[in-house]
Amino acid sequence: MVLAALLERTSPAEGPDTASQSSAQVSPVFTPAHRTVLDAVREFFGRRPEPVQPIAYTHKVHLANGLQCPFCHVGVDQGPDARIPSVNFCMTCHQAVATDKPEIKKLAAYMARGEDVPWQRVYGFAPSAHVKFNHAPHIRAGVDCVKCHGDMTQRTVAIRTVDHTMGFCIGCHRENKASVDCVTCHY
Repeated sequence: MVLAALLERTSPAEGPDTASQSSAQVSPVFTPAHRTVLDAVREFFGRRPEPVQPIAYTHKVHLANGLQCPFCHVGVDQGPDARIPSVNFCMTCHQAVATDKPEIKKLAAYMARGEDVPWQRVYGFAPSAHVKFNHAPHIRAGVDCVKCHGDMTQRTVAIRTVDHTMGFCIGCHRENKASVDCVTCHY
């Protein structure tokens, strides 16, 4: 508690002025990688706030209806990213399916405004980890999405259920006889 209070005192106040500050401005805390000491401590201990999604997307219902991860997360088997579908993609079905549901009404409102849903990232590596993760080779090797993302058939909104540490990744690589050479992931 004392450390957190001290760190809060050394970090600049957040508000409308600091959010718009140029990255060229000098921070009162010397660090080339973090905005504040508190941000550095949070990253070191792996503390990130749980993302709050604008729509309570239910993976459970979609998977129960036969959709598979690559249907919505287009490109996951072809490249590094598991893309998040656009509002237009979702509304392809939801112009006719479950239109009376409150979450679908929110989705339709985004489409009517010409906006994409501002989904919050659930998984990802801190920039200081210098990890370049690529989904495609993992999919080609038969790694099930559940291994890294948890059992989405039991989830509504996506939450972090797996801690993607270097130990987790190296353990899996060793178990599956994949390279543990540093440049496999850090490049």
